[in-house]
Amino acid sequence: MSKLKEKLFSKIEEWRPRTERLVKEYGDVKVGEVTISQVIGGMRGVKCLTTDISYLDPLEGIRFRGFTIPEVLEKLPKVPNGEMPYVEGFFYLLLTGEVPSKEDVEDVAEEFRKRQHVPQYIFDLLRTLPRDTHPMTMFSSAITAMQRESVFVKQYEKGINKHDYWDPTYEDALNLLAKLPQIASYIYRMKYRGDTIITPDTSLDMGGNFAHMMGIAKPYDDVSRLYFVLHSDHESGNVSAHTGHLVASALSDIYYSISAMLNGLAGPLHGLANQEVLRWIQGVSDHMGGKIPTEDEMKQFVWDTLNSGQVVPGFGHAVLRKTDPRYQAQRDFSLKHLPNDPLFKYVDVLYKVVPPILVEQGKAKNPWPNVDAQSGVIQWHYGVTEYDFYTVLFGVGRALGVTANIIWDRALGYPIERPKSLTTAMLEEIAGIK
Repeated sequence: MSKLKEKLFSKIEEWRPRTERLVKEYGDVKVGEVTISQVIGGMRGVKCLTTDISYLDPLEGIRFRGFTIPEVLEKLPKVPNGEMPYVEGFFYLLLTGEVPSKEDVEDVAEEFRKRQHVPQYIFDLLRTLPRDTHPMTMFSSAITAMQRESVFVKQYEKGINKHDYWDPTYEDALNLLAKLPQIASYIYRMKYRGDTIITPDTSLDMGGNFAHMMGIAKPYDDVSRLYFVLHSDHESGNVSAHTGHLVASALSDIYYSISAMLNGLAGPLHGLANQEVLRWIQGVSDHMGGKIPTEDEMKQFVWDTLNSGQVVPGFGHAVLRKTDPRYQAQRDFSLKHLPNDPLFKYVDVLYKVVPPILVEQGKAKNPWPNVDAQSGVIQWHYGVTEYDFYTVLFGVGRALGVTANIIWDRALGYPIERPKSLTTAMLEEIAGIK
């Protein structure tokens, strides 16, 4: 048993009594009162999920195992000759809640290396799809096809104690995560780079190997590490994380669950937001003839946009009440590595002028930029100009958090998710309408 698996097992044994006690002794305690607007409005704000992997703090942004993004980037061991931490070390943190040592990170990295071989039939499958197939369709299809490799399915069919469900789920998760960078980069090179495939370099960490297989020089390796960390998890309630959790609650294996997660992520109200923001910024640039606007010129443009009934994409968040720390981390990277990039200059001016305008307008609870306001610009700068691929990058990162959540769901024996529905007539009766 690897060190990470041993550590995880000890954590599970410590945690189970806490969950069991909450259900047995405090199951009737009210967490909140559900309203009709929450029932009809997508369950917004209904407190009915639990996860210890991440928490969205309105003032501090996403916390991974209690650590803010700046703390995560500071405390985790860094890749040699790089600015960003190992993705493998970050996954250790998500699973155990502890900051790994360098030895711990290398142990996980070795686990990933020995599991990264992608079966040939996956490449054969991808090549049977029309080349104009959306890359997210390719990515989801490849993961679903690997379901035949599931360790959980094989052990479940033989008969396994439910308290041990987490073990083969852990094996499936690491087997899949280790393969995602090669599958994603293969899709990219096959579709957009003349089918010139780059083989993996097993001496590199996950982020470095992904950049290598994409064919993009440094510091894109650090871009990849940062991108995967920032997009890994965002509580359990967002569409992709919730979909993965929901499907897994039926004891569907990791492959089915992560494929479903990707399908939810592909929606324009979720994972496609970053490319929509980038497209909008490029439209602003075209409108201004490519000229970098002054703050006054941008203010006028923003007011004209708002007064016409349109929105400024990339600003505002349902929970956050400050600048999204994910945005800030990417902004800091951009200020250091691409300060003169024309599109970043537009992002920079928007960052300075939009929040005060939204405050003055009085409609936005949070006028600050979110992660999508920045992420596409960095990808574009390093030559990844194919919008449709951005969500694949998002999906590689999001799989880290969702698999960690699913492993813990299995470890704590969470049941199948099955909310109760009411008819519209019932709601009307409750409201006193009938």
